[in-house]
Parts: sequence; C-alpha cells; structure tokens
Amino acid sequence: MADAIPDVLVIGAGASGSVAVKHLVEAGFDVVCLEQGGWPDYSKARAAHPDYELTAGRDWAWDPNLRKSPSDYPINDEESDITALNWNGVGGGTVMYAAHWQRNMPSDFRVRTLDGVADDWPITYEDLEPYYVKVERDWGVSGLAGDTAFPPGEGPPMPPVPLGEMGKRVARAHNELGWHWWPGPNAIATRPYGRLRPCVQRATCLRGCADGAKATPDIMYWPDAINKGAKLYTHARVKRLLMNDQGLVEGALFVDKEGHEAVQKAKVTILCANGVGTPRLLLLSANDQFPDGLANSSGLVGKRLMMHPFGTVVGLFEDDLGSTQGIWGQHIHCLEFYETDESRGFVRGAKWGLQPTGGPLAMTQAYPWGEENAIWGEGFQEQVKRRLGHSAMWGFIFEDLPEEHNRVELDPDPNNVDSDGLPGAKLFYKMSENSLRMIDFHQKRAQESLEAAGAYETVVAPQIRATGWHLLGTCKMGDDPATSVVDRYGRCHDIPNLYIYDGSVWPTSSGMNPTATIAAFALWGADHLVKQRREQLVAA
Repeated sequence: MADAIPDVLVIGAGASGSVAVKHLVEAGFDVVCLEQGGWPDYSKARAAHPDYELTAGRDWAWDPNLRKSPSDYPINDEESDITALNWNGVGGGTVMYAAHWQRNMPSDFRVRTLDGVADDWPITYEDLEPYYVKVERDWGVSGLAGDTAFPPGEGPPMPPVPLGEMGKRVARAHNELGWHWWPGPNAIATRPYGRLRPCVQRATCLRGCADGAKATPDIMYWPDAINKGAKLYTHARVKRLLMNDQGLVEGALFVDKEGHEAVQKAKVTILCANGVGTPRLLLLSANDQFPDGLANSSGLVGKRLMMHPFGTVVGLFEDDLGSTQGIWGQHIHCLEFYETDESRGFVRGAKWGLQPTGGPLAMTQAYPWGEENAIWGEGFQEQVKRRLGHSAMWGFIFEDLPEEHNRVELDPDPNNVDSDGLPGAKLFYKMSENSLRMIDFHQKRAQESLEAAGAYETVVAPQIRATGWHLLGTCKMGDDPATSVVDRYGRCHDIPNLYIYDGSVWPTSSGMNPTATIAAFALWGADHLVKQRREQLVAA
C-alpha cells in the first residue's frame, strides 16, 4: 500500500463505491478502494454463441452459495423466504442486474407522513433530484422525459429502447384501460455513448452484457477514476475495520489474493458493500467500545432487512411477439398502482416492468414461470412452442416494509465461512401480510393488463424464491442517533469519520429497482464530504 495515508478508504467497488470514488478523486482527494472480488470476465459472457443458455448459469450464477467463488461469502438463507443474490467484484451487483433504472418517487421519502407506517427519509426527492440527473448522465441512461407519474424535470440522456411488438401491444391495452404506462428507463445504451455501444437486444442482460451496452461501474466509472489517481485493489477481502483511541476508524485489516494480511489506513472510511455485506463487516469489527458491532449503539445494525418480494405474470399470445429477444431491462413500465389506496387492504405498491421471456431453456425455468408451472413430461415440445416468442412478462418490484425481525446476523455455524475463515451471513426474513395482499392484488391487475392486450392465457408464478437482488435497510438513515445508524449524509452517528453510502441506509424500500437511488445517494454523500472537508474529523 502507499506510504502516505490516503484521505479516504472506500470498501466495495460496486454502484455506490464507484460513484463515491470518482467524485472524490475528481475533487482532489487521495482515494483507495478495496474490493474483495476481481474484474468481470466478459469473455465468458457468450450471448452470441449457441452454448449461451448452457453456460450462463455456470459462469454468471446469481446465488453466491451456488457460485462459490473465492471472492464470495456464504449467505445462510434457511430462515428467509427469499434467497439473497449478489456478485462480488468490480461493478458489484450491476454486472448482473437487468439495468432497470428507476428513480424513487417523491412519496417514497415520506411513507410515515403519507401512510402512517414505517419512517420518513431525512432527505427528499427534491434533495436528490440534481444528483439523479448527474448520475444518469454518467451512467448513460436511456428513457424519455415527461413521465406523467413523476415530477417534471430533465430526463435521461439517451432515447428509450424500442418498445417492440409486445410493448406496443400492452401500451395500447393500457391506453384503452386508462392505466399508466411509459417507455421504461434503463441503464442500457440505445446509441453510442462514451464507452457504451448500442444494445443489439439479445435479452441476456442478467448474465453479463457481452456487447458492452449495459452501463456498469467497471465500464463507466473505474477507468476514469483510476486515470485520475484512484487506487483500486482487487481480491482484497476486508476482515475488520480498525479503530484508534479517539474513537475513529483508522483503516481496515484485509487479506490479499495470496492470503497475506495487510493494513490499509485512511483518514475517512466509507462502506459500500451492500445491505448484507456492510452490516456483516460492522458486526465482524466488534470491539470493546462496540461489543455488538461498530456504529451499533442504536441496536439497528443488521435490522430492518428489506429484499423486495418479486413476482411475475406471463401472458401467452397466439402470434409471435419477438420476445425471445429485446432487452432484459424493461420495454415499458407501469406505475398505475404504485401509491397507497386504502380500499385495497394494504399500504404502498409496486412497479411493473414489461420484459421478454428469453430463449428455449428459459421456457423451462422457475424464473419467470414459477416452479409450479413446469412443463417437463408429456406435451413438453408443444408447451415450449406455446411459450417461445409468444409470451410477454410483467415483473413486479413489491415494496416491503421495514421490520426489525427481518435481519442479517453473523452465522454461528463454524462450517459456514468464507475462503479466509470469516463467518458468513445469516438471514432472517419473512414476508408480511401486507406484502402478501399486495402481491395478490398486483398479480390480478397484471392478468387484466395482459388479457386486454390479447393474451389467451396468463401464467402466474407463485413466489419465486431466488429473486433477492435488492438488499436494503440494514443500517438505517435518520436524524436521531437513538433510532438510526447514519445521518442524512451517510455518516455514522457513533463514529464521525465512518460513512455508509450503499442501500443498507434506506429507511424504507420503495417499490423501485434501487440502483438509481443508490448511485444518487452516494453522489449526495460524497458531495457533502467534499463541501465540509475542512470540518471533517479524521484519523491521524
């Protein structure tokens, strides 16, 4: 490591870490980032090859318990209704995200005020709006300004992806129903943009983009950040944060790829390790001052886990919709039923995204069809023929409310450890009655949508377990140190030179794909750190 102590240490090179590093280094900070994984190997993203469907699940598995890379840590989900999915490496989970780029709605920041449940965020949509605009330019987002569900303002820098036949058909149906729809915003290029190439619409976004069209930090952020002086160390697993006698974090103890321990000191430390990895590291770093984990005087580190229950409804159509291809982002989205309506019997709502259904093997898999809708056995070929290219899928992001019994802990099982012997994470997560009512309502409305578009049959997937892409809420943000872990800028109440910028700080989960807001909040936090650099307490 460098002899001079850097201004900032960032742990995690995903969506939040990359945004923070680039902004800070551009502002003149000396920044080091430790990332436990490596760079994505896009030579293994074989969307253009006949073996794509056979190799994608092997080389781009979402579940770390199945992937078992040396960079991963095990996540015990035996007590969870949903399996946590992530990817450890430069770019983080975005390497395998569908690239739906959704800002949170203004109401998402005021849930307590509007609906009498959960908590308000200590910041507002208006606070983040200029940061949304900035990160959308940096990432290269495609879409269309003027979405009637959102406040007016600047839209994405690129035009939206083509609607395709299925998008046009469902959009016409929504016009007839009087329901909202809008071209879906996606972090997917529709024309050359910086390092991005235009999407060729293979519908393979979730397994690493082979064509360089999907905006991920390894492409859009890290080359510039490194050129400007940021230092990124890969295969550097942090074992614990280190504190000095003044109660400040002075850096991190980590293990390199060869298994050698080293210390990286820094004046300020920022955690960007997602809603499971960040509380895990805080708990691993317990000491005499914080026996229950760093920054945990509120007792909320690891608590209030939110994972966005996910569901799908697929429509089957007589004619070919071309849904083997397209983008596996969203062609259109629908926010008709996003806000609370007390007559429905639950609070909050969900975002719908209309997506293709993929190639031949995708016709047989639990996602998006559900285990209960398997087609193996007699009539298999006919069932594949009915589905392949003749189906369109609504996928839902359901808002789940924060509950303290939904949580992340260190796994006490001595056999459930990572490749360096550190305890894995254990999840406790149960869907609430509010979530179950919400799911039922939205699935029924989606059936109506697809039937209005001409579907002769709809297939509802019961809860698909392996859909925990969004890991939120485990280090709550708030103004009161007694009831939150960090303040409105991500600074830990207990440790003034320790910050958290990832999705773990969310007080509520919204019903949106979270990357846009994670990136905007990271920029908001980093910008605040720049502005108050002279007042910032630092480790010597």
